[in-house]
Amino acid sequence: MSITVHPTGTTIYNPDRCWNGYTVFQGSLFKGERVGAVLIDMNGNVVNQWRGLDGFPNIVLPGGYIMGSIGIRNYYYGLQETVDLVQADWNGNIVWKFNKYEQVGSDKSSVWMARQHHDYQREGNPVGYYVPGMNAGTDNGNTVIITHRNLKNSRISEKTLLDDVIIEVSWDGKIVWEWICSDHFEELGFSEDTKKILASDPNMVSLENKKVGDWMHMNSVSLLGPNKRYDAGDNRFHPENLIFSGRQTDITGIIEKKSGRIVWQTGPDYSSSELQEIGSLIGPHHAHMIPTGLPGEGNILVFDNGGQSGYRRTNADYSGDLSHVFRDYSRVLEFDPVSLKVTWKLDKVSMWRNNPENFDFRFYSSHISSAQRLANGNTLITEGNIGRIFEVTPELDLVWEYVSPYKSGILNLPFVYRAYRLPYEWIPQADIPEQIAVQRPDNSTFRVPGQGPSVIRKVTEIKLK
Repeated sequence: MSITVHPTGTTIYNPDRCWNGYTVFQGSLFKGERVGAVLIDMNGNVVNQWRGLDGFPNIVLPGGYIMGSIGIRNYYYGLQETVDLVQADWNGNIVWKFNKYEQVGSDKSSVWMARQHHDYQREGNPVGYYVPGMNAGTDNGNTVIITHRNLKNSRISEKTLLDDVIIEVSWDGKIVWEWICSDHFEELGFSEDTKKILASDPNMVSLENKKVGDWMHMNSVSLLGPNKRYDAGDNRFHPENLIFSGRQTDITGIIEKKSGRIVWQTGPDYSSSELQEIGSLIGPHHAHMIPTGLPGEGNILVFDNGGQSGYRRTNADYSGDLSHVFRDYSRVLEFDPVSLKVTWKLDKVSMWRNNPENFDFRFYSSHISSAQRLANGNTLITEGNIGRIFEVTPELDLVWEYVSPYKSGILNLPFVYRAYRLPYEWIPQADIPEQIAVQRPDNSTFRVPGQGPSVIRKVTEIKLK
């Protein structure tokens, strides 16, 4: 059991070492207090709150615009589908909306839905967070969206699948490109044993009154954008290609936009010598290529959650086949997609070796979570399970930490799906805030009122002979 009483808000802040700006995140997840999207400054003050705008994730665009969702389907399986994907202005007026992917429900009560989940990207910016010189469109541009479709594919299973589909829609809502994940099942490299496990149980989950197989559970998609890998002649990294991560399959992959083929991937098998330095990615989230213009450009950045996932049996003491790969801590990895060499990482071991005073063996978020490369080389990390957002330097010094005060309904926990840092100039409606350093509290003396040195009654010294 984790600590139940702890401070919230900004708990550590070194202005001179941070990449200062605003941070956006969704204030509640899984049927919580319906807080909506929250924009905070470095000291944790709320600059704007768009109540009723969910975020899977929330993306802020230049000019104070924000994207998110309105209307959530299937609360109790974890905020899996949105009704409307929208863009709103600073005052909450909706200026763009997409929902015309599928009509859901009976004839009398059917509703058009985007069925969007986990990620989307607006044209102009490949990854959804700040990249120098790459601003997403606010009144034009296509949008790439992860959606769901219920379908049958006997090559995978005779059971109904909750399949992941990536679509591209124009500004006026027309679908101009579509990629169906199950169509590419044979490209993914599953062993025959794994295929048998998948056929028996393709990760069956409840979708309202139905059981469906969430076999891939795709949780991120972004464009590669201009990059040095393609400039060097490697066509796998064409700027229009898309990279995704699949939580249940432990796969990260790149889709060739033109053909739809998967042309690069890690997983589901991590036993090859080429992948030994990376090790097994378990339930990965937010895999993306660091865009040109940011430190580490051209490398892959991924939040490697740990927890349970996969369809392959590798732990001899685990009796099941589904979600049996297990690790009880998280990692954030940056690696070269060509050599597969790790160029930077954060985990409990590297934190201890590089910076013992920041050692935290509890760094662990078994689901959700993300990592953003900042313009000064720092990395913003969302440890989603506990609602912790923090910034570290390349040397793993902890220079900013924020703990969400917003609770979510089912488990009453401060889940944060994904947070993004953005520059002050993207919000012309607000004055640049004062940046006040926050010193790390000394936990040995930090007390709830009524406790501490003033109420110590007696200290007894042991006398040695």
